[in-house]
Amino acid sequence: MAEATRPQQLRVGRLTKAHGLKGALKLELYTDDPERRFVPGAVFSLQVPADSPWHGRTLTFRELRWYNSQPVGFFEGVDDRTAAEGLVKAILWVDQPVDEEPEPDAWYDHQLIGLEVVRDGERIGQVAHVDHLPAQDLLVVKTKQGDVMVPFVAAFVPEVDVEAGTLTVTPPPGLFEELPDEPDAPAGSGEAEASVADAVAGDDSAAASDENPGA
Repeated sequence: MAEATRPQQLRVGRLTKAHGLKGALKLELYTDDPERRFVPGAVFSLQVPADSPWHGRTLTFRELRWYNSQPVGFFEGVDDRTAAEGLVKAILWVDQPVDEEPEPDAWYDHQLIGLEVVRDGERIGQVAHVDHLPAQDLLVVKTKQGDVMVPFVAAFVPEVDVEAGTLTVTPPPGLFEELPDEPDAPAGSGEAEASVADAVAGDDSAAASDENPGA
């Protein structure tokens, strides 16, 4: 008997802050269609640290409400603020139905991994892994010099062409190569590292629609 294929999982949101006293949590959405993903009875896998009491558990969705245009979720078994605070920063994943069409401009991890990375028309590496961090996704690009982490934001990744097997990057100077020191200025690589850190910390403009799901 053939082994059943495990469904693809979609990264659809992050729990950002407890809301009120009845266990509600504010949501950061990684989907363009929250009414399809956040329906009563939906079951979410949780991406949390290994030492979290929620590690390995799932959450069942109860209700989606909007407060001042901010989505707020209610979950089964999360009935007070203390329980809600224990879930802050958890990332929500859901199984994708096998017959469902993908959302426009959304890419899954298995589509990104293996793409050839192109800069200025030259192939400089290959996507080896996608790290899903609370603030932003990072593409881990394997190059001849080693692995390079590229924030998956429009400023650095303006184009993804799955059919062509390529991903175009426009990184700051020094991200993929060492720059020579200048006499009256620090090495350019430090500036590049600062730019990357800024993008990871605060740039929410993803190159893809932010349902960048995982395999």
